[in-house]
Amino acid sequence: MGKGGAGGCLNQHPRFRHPGNSGLTVLLAAAVCTKAGKAIVSRQFVEMTRTRVEGLLAAFPKLMNTGKQHTFVETESVRYVYQPLEKLYMVLVTTKNSNILEDLETLRLFSRVIPEYCRVLEEGEVSDHCFDLIFAFDEIVALGYRENVNLAQIRTFTEMDSHEEKVFRAVRETQEREAKAEMRRKAKELQQARRDADRSGKKSPGFSGGFGSMSSSSNATIITDTLMEPEKPKASPVPARASGPSKALKLSARGKEVDDFVDKLKSEGQVIMPSSGKRPSEASKALPPPVNTESVHLRCEEKISLTCGRDGGLQNLEVLGMITLRVADDKNGRIRLTINNGDKKGVQLQTHPNVDKKLFTTDSVLGLKNPDKSFPLNNDVGVLKWRLQTTDETFIPLTINCWPSESATGCDVNIEYELQEEALELNDVVISIPIPSGVGAPVIGDLDGEYRHDSRRNVLEWCLPVVDVNNKTGSLEFSVAGQPNDFFPVNVSFVSKGNYCDITVAKVSQVDGEVPVRFSSETSFLVDKYEIL
Repeated sequence: MGKGGAGGCLNQHPRFRHPGNSGLTVLLAAAVCTKAGKAIVSRQFVEMTRTRVEGLLAAFPKLMNTGKQHTFVETESVRYVYQPLEKLYMVLVTTKNSNILEDLETLRLFSRVIPEYCRVLEEGEVSDHCFDLIFAFDEIVALGYRENVNLAQIRTFTEMDSHEEKVFRAVRETQEREAKAEMRRKAKELQQARRDADRSGKKSPGFSGGFGSMSSSSNATIITDTLMEPEKPKASPVPARASGPSKALKLSARGKEVDDFVDKLKSEGQVIMPSSGKRPSEASKALPPPVNTESVHLRCEEKISLTCGRDGGLQNLEVLGMITLRVADDKNGRIRLTINNGDKKGVQLQTHPNVDKKLFTTDSVLGLKNPDKSFPLNNDVGVLKWRLQTTDETFIPLTINCWPSESATGCDVNIEYELQEEALELNDVVISIPIPSGVGAPVIGDLDGEYRHDSRRNVLEWCLPVVDVNNKTGSLEFSVAGQPNDFFPVNVSFVSKGNYCDITVAKVSQVDGEVPVRFSSETSFLVDKYEIL
């Protein structure tokens, strides 16, 4: 068991058996100490008290002040065999009747082990890797006697590399990849069925309601003509999704897959989850720009910042929104915007200083204080902004419940989402769960959507293309080594072409005569910060 203290890391060998014959050659302890005799790491291979070890190491520097040029010194009871390591010493404490040649060979092996774990031979670096060194020391000496090992064998033993584990992971990845291919095939079949249904005028499979059909309005900007009823944009086909939570496809093993992936394991060394295309987290940062814009273009953008507790309770929710106007034609410079404010959440509105605030308060119309002036040309001008801040949990658009529970092999983690703001459609949803470093890939159980394990960032990303009223709940289960606190904070990212606070521009008209003006608009709802602590 370990005995730590101010003097460093001192450990008693767990397999100690006191030798019955005191005349046998025994290595009492191996230590890394400073030139002043302070123990940084010490491993005892026979039964010795902490005081005894610290006393022997403290006496060691005093015995060296004799002017003799040797790599060992002796007292009445023990022999010190040592080697300088820059500002430190590698010291072996042995019995006086030990074989000095064997001790010197053992000392050289100890000295070669230390640079394997410590980049610089300094006290802080050795302290940081003290347990790695102790494990390596145990491979060199057992019960006080030198083992017949070399440096390469020590490295292999301490890494505990398992070929069987690599084969198992390779087989599991092949099963996961096969399941993904099957899911993509099913998605294509559903997409084709949807196209056939659209051609025949029947209801598309996997969607219900008018809002669901607007989920894939592509990148086209909605062009609104106030002179006539605008034509509804035709929804482009997207992979249909089932209305309820779906279970992951069952995985099956085949002998051929084992052989194929064992070969891949040999050629690549380490199996990494394949990824294709753009990362979901990168795709979620912003919506694509509009394709077609009119001379009067409006952009309505909202950003949410949310912090929630893992046991419930909303710590903070803030939504910042803004309507930006861009005029490209001088003849449409003198215009007014009619705002449709359907907000029921209690947002705080603020107009631009040059906008007629009284007109907006009474008629919900945005116009310049001086009606003879025009809006700046070819510049993005923020005409209206709003802010919502609350701790009311009913305002959370997407709730995340992460429930890790300890098991015999680590932790079983259940995580689920629920869309509370049913009017929203969230795209490219990515729920990022931290994974402890060095524990390998998690074992996935039930899954709605897809997942990706990023071993470099130690993150499990749960990816959902669409979360809407038809797909408002889902869950993910996985198992991995770790503690419950290792899986927080959970971060969420998404984009939406809907409006959270329900503030839109209904009409644009000329100041003179209120002649309607054709305009284009784009709406986006983005995540600035969304985390569960």
